[in-house]
Amino acid sequence: MFRPMRRFKQQLSQEDCVSILKSEVRGILSLLGDDDYPYGVPLDFYYSEEDGHIYFHGAGEGHKIDSIKKHDKVSFCVMDKGTPDAESWFLHFKSVIVFGRIKIVEDHAKALDICRKLSYRFGLAPDVVEKMVEKSGAHVTCLELIPEHITGKAVKEE
Repeated sequence: MFRPMRRFKQQLSQEDCVSILKSEVRGILSLLGDDDYPYGVPLDFYYSEEDGHIYFHGAGEGHKIDSIKKHDKVSFCVMDKGTPDAESWFLHFKSVIVFGRIKIVEDHAKALDICRKLSYRFGLAPDVVEKMVEKSGAHVTCLELIPEHITGKAVKEE
């Protein structure tokens, strides 16, 4: 169903892909938007080692939610920060693309837990996280991306 990587020598192992998903905090969620135009939106995320799913939070309405309700197939792209080549302006980096289906998390207790885990990724203290959850928790919407295919690539610009 999913294409093999054309430049297979640059393909990352699944372990490397998961490592990037665990260490990076932002990526681009791509959806099928209005009038079938692609819609890519940058989002903070949390990769769960327990179930291998990727979680997001945000508002309960808007372009992203409307798109998800119409079409649940998405892709999510994450890049590491990369390292510059010492002798040129080139950048060496790794990227991961996750293909899968996304849905709204209906269980409010689970949504609040996701918000906490997302917040902890940014080094926030537990008391600060709890204040944020108390203030905004009633209005938060969380999304769950269930991967169907994960692929990664190491890029050495030249």
